[in-house]
Amino acid sequence: MSVTTGRPVRAHDARTRTLLSGLVAGFGVFGVVSLTQAATREGFDLTRFPLSSLSNGDLGWLQITNFIVSGLLTVAGAVGLRRAMHGTPGGTWAPRLAGTWGVGLVLSGPFVLQGGGGFPVGDPGVPGLTAGTIGHLLVGTIAFAALIAACYVLGRHYARAGERGMAVGSRIAGTVFLVGDVCSSAGAPAGSLVLAVTALTAMGWLAAVAVVERRR
Repeated sequence: MSVTTGRPVRAHDARTRTLLSGLVAGFGVFGVVSLTQAATREGFDLTRFPLSSLSNGDLGWLQITNFIVSGLLTVAGAVGLRRAMHGTPGGTWAPRLAGTWGVGLVLSGPFVLQGGGGFPVGDPGVPGLTAGTIGHLLVGTIAFAALIAACYVLGRHYARAGERGMAVGSRIAGTVFLVGDVCSSAGAPAGSLVLAVTALTAMGWLAAVAVVERRR
């Protein structure tokens, strides 16, 4: 006896499932590499410095590479999301916004946020804003907005598909990151830590969405 759920089931091919894995891998690579450096690099304090500051110093190439690799993986994941969600509510904009977030990560690599304030150790910083800092902040602003919007679009998508748990989770993830971004921009205590945790929360949710879509 067959049972219908009242909504179409989307079966994905092997290529789509492989591409979706990019969202999971991108989240894993970025989180592990960033947090490992945050815990081990001399002078770095996540309550004072954003993860982007890790791109400075002799080991700065690690974070620059991390941005680029995790970004490329995220872009691949966004392509998989487009294939998986084709023809569904949110199937156009959720992948586009996730892809914009991925491109933002890639561009955050070469646009290095200037150091100073005690990290890297002994670096007094450069007076004023460098071109790299301006580029990083501009790219970051667009990328953050895209990731937040992607979560809300996914919330609408899953709500219309009748998947309440996924809809609620998507909206919570978007709201958590939105609040974290606002708090950080407003100079809240430990704002860089709040920003890192909430950004990783939203990235982790995209990874969770990819896992769900892969299982269809």
